[in-house]
Amino acid sequence: MTTPSTRTSTSRRTRSRRRATAVALAAGAALLVAGLGAAPVGAAPPGPPGAAPAALSPGAYLDLVRAADAPEAKRATARELGLGAKEALEVRSVVKNNNGDVHVRYERTYAGLPVIGGDLVVHRKKDGTTKRVTRATDAGIAVNTDAPAAHRPARAAAKGSTEPRKVVWAGGEQPVLAWQRVVGGTQPDGTPNRLHQLTDARTGETLLEYQGVHKGTGHSMYSGEVKLGTTADKGRRYSLVDAARGGARTHDMNNGQSGQGTLLTSRRDVWGDGTPGNRETAAVDAHHGAAVTWDYFRDVHGRQGIRGDGEAALTRVHYGNNYSNAFWSDGCFCMTYGDGAGNAKPLTSVDVAAHEMVHGLTSATAGLIYAGESGGLNEATSDIFAAAVEFHVDSPVDRADYHVGELIDIRGDGKPLRYMDQPSRDGRSLDYWRPGAGNVGVHYSSGIGNHFFYLLAEGSGKKEINGVSYDSPTYDGSELAGIGIDKAAAIWFKALTEQMTSTTDYQDARRATVTAAGDLYGADSAEVRAVAAAWTAVNVTG
Repeated sequence: MTTPSTRTSTSRRTRSRRRATAVALAAGAALLVAGLGAAPVGAAPPGPPGAAPAALSPGAYLDLVRAADAPEAKRATARELGLGAKEALEVRSVVKNNNGDVHVRYERTYAGLPVIGGDLVVHRKKDGTTKRVTRATDAGIAVNTDAPAAHRPARAAAKGSTEPRKVVWAGGEQPVLAWQRVVGGTQPDGTPNRLHQLTDARTGETLLEYQGVHKGTGHSMYSGEVKLGTTADKGRRYSLVDAARGGARTHDMNNGQSGQGTLLTSRRDVWGDGTPGNRETAAVDAHHGAAVTWDYFRDVHGRQGIRGDGEAALTRVHYGNNYSNAFWSDGCFCMTYGDGAGNAKPLTSVDVAAHEMVHGLTSATAGLIYAGESGGLNEATSDIFAAAVEFHVDSPVDRADYHVGELIDIRGDGKPLRYMDQPSRDGRSLDYWRPGAGNVGVHYSSGIGNHFFYLLAEGSGKKEINGVSYDSPTYDGSELAGIGIDKAAAIWFKALTEQMTSTTDYQDARRATVTAAGDLYGADSAEVRAVAAAWTAVNVTG
């Protein structure tokens, strides 16, 4: 949940270059320290079920991945797409809809080198014919990979740094040969560092920098008494291992900052006492947060785990000392939580847990680069589904709301960290898109996406929901009625998993969500009109 340093050599790219295009083809083979009727919240989203994601077992999902990743299948797709002889495809993920449509997300290589910002999604009908292709870039790749590199960055000295490797950067105006290195070590606040740096192999110019670590029966601190998934061994010793949810494990970092820590175990299957003085309490909240987030995506979107493969992420608690943050890391496939100032306010509330876990979901699907507008959308996605998880849980203790981090009191003033109805209430976040929005920190440019989602779900103006007061303005002075959080979340999930790419910006996100709403509810539906109106209300116009 920590703001990364972000620098890119290009300004906001032109819409014709950055858009996620729908191409008609013929049939072929860290939480930051720093006028429509409303559907009832909690109701299942009505509308045509065919375009909704199908509920797949881990085995069925992996079968789809293996079929798409077969060498001949990838070569046939590359030919259909008109890729050059030096280009190849690698499958990242697959989504299947109830109507049989299949959406395969690919990474590209060029002359054996990874292409950063060159990912694409092929959307096929049940009969195998191609409906459209969504691309991170339209630019063709023609790079001399054999030319001597005038510039080569040195390996960073910090522990965990990687040797520079050659890649193709396709996220600018024209693809170029580049070096990519990852700088390890730790950030100033103690968060692990995984700073990705891309530099032009010819000039040494910095093309992109982004942070790879995304900073965010038991008696919990934030959710009251909760049921936990645990496992008992033959000696009747219990452990925080949830076999029903992919073997999800919760470990105690014992205030360390490296390694996996130790699995929490107990002679009794009763955990914590609701206070931070008991080390099990933070583990109860974190383990519960991972479980209810897993359940939300399984029950609502038919997804078994972050990657859809039934494998759970690791949860780590008690990281560092007085560490006031939480983060997701692809490196350990884990969520990690500090105990806050004075080790008295663990960052383990349900919305924070969901926020961090959703960073993993975003990485496994759209792969939104954690910089610029795509980084803001990455953060917004975590906040959006954190709210959706809260409303799905409907806890009588932690009431569902459109605030982020309202229970952890990270600033010590009793206020939420972020406000989705009017993001600027935190003093820094953007309510509306503006030129240069991509140069604002990702936790603040995320306000545009958060505000869009709130307006889509609940509408504009003053209202009270679950005893919480809201007052959401619009850029154009329009008055909007929401379509309900369930429909809004269904649209965002479909857009994220099927339409967005690594370089998606806010203009692309508008197109992606309009397409998703049209697929779910019909091209002329009230939901499509609501999506368009909500984007216009945050100054992202068509």
